[in-house]
Amino acid sequence: MPPRRRAAAQATLSFGNQSRVTKPSSTPTAIHKAKSLDSPVEVSPAGTPEPQQVLADAHPSKPHVAELAVRQQVVAELKEPVSAEDERALKLTRKDLQSYWRKEEQKRKAPRVHQGDLDLEEKILRHFDLSSQYGPCIGIARVKRWRRANMLKLEPPIEVLAVLLQDGNVKERAHMDELLS
Repeated sequence: MPPRRRAAAQATLSFGNQSRVTKPSSTPTAIHKAKSLDSPVEVSPAGTPEPQQVLADAHPSKPHVAELAVRQQVVAELKEPVSAEDERALKLTRKDLQSYWRKEEQKRKAPRVHQGDLDLEEKILRHFDLSSQYGPCIGIARVKRWRRANMLKLEPPIEVLAVLLQDGNVKERAHMDELLS
């Protein structure tokens, strides 16, 4: 015969309104209060939100906090005095960049098919982003990452700095940073 079990002193579970909640939770009213009051969602006669307004709320026109922080880093890095590396990078021509990229492509066994529509500068910057030997690329401006790697004697490619210092270059965030934020 199996051993006899003792009766448990556990109360029955109640899922009604009388149950006590021990963890804080957000109520639907708190969620609605947290929404932006600047642009209320327009409701159609059927009672559903308009699709254009829902898309506008999902993709705000204001940049993220991470984007603003990276922009501030870039402005601070570019205001620094011109160093010897900056002068060397500014002397590089497009032909030098193309020869650098050809050498990098020869190290690979297969061509980069997924990057066929990117320009040369973007390919060089993405290759730098994914090179882990220069430190993490998330949450830091590319110029600041290059300078940090150079300061730590990691010998980052001067061609990357040349691309970053070009006039009108707005590619300050790493591609992975854009994907993850």
